[in-house]
Amino acid sequence: MTSQASAVLTATFTAPSLDYKALSPMLIVFGAAMVGVLGEAFLPRAQRFVFQFWLAVVALLGALGAMAWLVLDQVRTSTAGAVVETTSGSTVAGAVVVDAPTLFLQVTILVLSFLAVLTMGERTVDDGGAFTPQASAVPGSAGESSARRAGLVQSEVFPLLLFSIGGMLLFPASGDLLTMFVALEVFSLPLYLLCGMARRRRLLSQEASLKYFLLGAFSSAFFLYGAAMLYGFAGSLRLADIAEAVTGAGGGAAVVGRDGMLLLGVAMVAVGLLFKVGAVPFHLWTPDVYQGAPTPVTGFMAACTKVAAFGALLRVLYVGVAGSRWDWTPALWGVAILTMVVGSVVAVVQTDVKRMLAYSSIAHAGFLLTGVLAMDASGVSGVLFYLFAYGFTTIGAFAVVTLVRDVTADGGVGGEATHLAQWAGLGKRHPLVAAAFTFFLLAFAGIPLTSGFIGKFAVFSAAVNHGAWVLALIGVLASAVAAFFYVRVIVLMYFSEPAGEGTTVALPGFGTMFAILLSLGVTLLLGVYPTPLLDSAAAASTFLR
Repeated sequence: MTSQASAVLTATFTAPSLDYKALSPMLIVFGAAMVGVLGEAFLPRAQRFVFQFWLAVVALLGALGAMAWLVLDQVRTSTAGAVVETTSGSTVAGAVVVDAPTLFLQVTILVLSFLAVLTMGERTVDDGGAFTPQASAVPGSAGESSARRAGLVQSEVFPLLLFSIGGMLLFPASGDLLTMFVALEVFSLPLYLLCGMARRRRLLSQEASLKYFLLGAFSSAFFLYGAAMLYGFAGSLRLADIAEAVTGAGGGAAVVGRDGMLLLGVAMVAVGLLFKVGAVPFHLWTPDVYQGAPTPVTGFMAACTKVAAFGALLRVLYVGVAGSRWDWTPALWGVAILTMVVGSVVAVVQTDVKRMLAYSSIAHAGFLLTGVLAMDASGVSGVLFYLFAYGFTTIGAFAVVTLVRDVTADGGVGGEATHLAQWAGLGKRHPLVAAAFTFFLLAFAGIPLTSGFIGKFAVFSAAVNHGAWVLALIGVLASAVAAFFYVRVIVLMYFSEPAGEGTTVALPGFGTMFAILLSLGVTLLLGVYPTPLLDSAAAASTFLR
């Protein structure tokens, strides 16, 4: 290379600045994931499970501590005691944006992931939709040790989980479409593996994993091609530059004559994102994967993936292409209506509790889309509150599902009992477990004094206030339909007699018990006193552009 060319390269290349403080939660999680991989390679099998479990717990607590540091730096308390937003910023040459919505979503992901890890730390990924209970499955106990000697413990769950969590933290913080695509793949690939790790029902689990992988690969291809279209339109992958090309804001000139590339790019990127949230018609993977994956993995996916995907969807729509919303809003209206109606109606005919919760998740994606379509700060705050509340309810509901099990021929605890007929009479035999699941179902249905009611009210009122009353009305009607299949399960548990030997309930360990009790407490607290979280969501509703 000549000295002249070297001088040109030196003059034009500027190293991006890195704000390690802003990146610290993700760096902690990714660092722990890599240490976990090394532990799998070099530690004796007998020591892996305890090491991986506590490594994941410490990493998530450390990331939450780093998040607290960031939040304190991002907000200040006024003399009146109200929390208001202060300066936000971006790092890595604008590839990572640390603003108020990012912090809210990342805290939500870390808290929900911590609860998911607690439920996974007590059981081995086994029997196709559950973790096989041990006599005393707390890491380091005799029951856990015997399971480990039997070769049942799959400690690689935890590094995969940490990699997925790291990708989820990056996904809603991405300031450009290339970083968003990398984050999408980072958190998706471990999930494909986690879905196939059930052993006793290996065929169903691996079928679910393969379906998720193939359909996920197609959706990723759509996202990537849509990003290429938007690059052709704006000449940049940064969302701020795309917004400037759409509207001409920021001193630049709006791009004209390339509307086809813009609309095609928005449509294809939306396909990739709507696949992750489980919106219709990109939902077909959801019931199969929810049914086939180990139940704690299903709970983790149902809660955390939805938070990360909706965060990324909000950033793309509100920051990147908000100026062209009159072009894509009608299509998103159709998707929201279909999602609410299909999710609520098809759930009525399900006979498997995990498939029912899968279609319930689809319906909730439609409810969340009504808040997204408000296209202002009230819609964002409603969606943020809904995601936080829904995540706790979901983690708790799936934790309860892991406890309900078949009775073996010798009267012991068998595999998971997921067929609805097996839940008949559960309220009489195990009233506490049935009561917890009932409360979670009522929250899903949006009954008052639960967080689900406040969440639905927040997103529907935001839609009504901005003229989308038809969308809100359809959402209310869909909620009424959804309430039917939730109440059907409650009636089955309390007013039906068990068939045959019925089911039993596995003795929960400390982690599972803590996750259920905390989820119950948060679901109730947000139903009776939602003001602090609503205020926090309102303060976190402004995206950095």
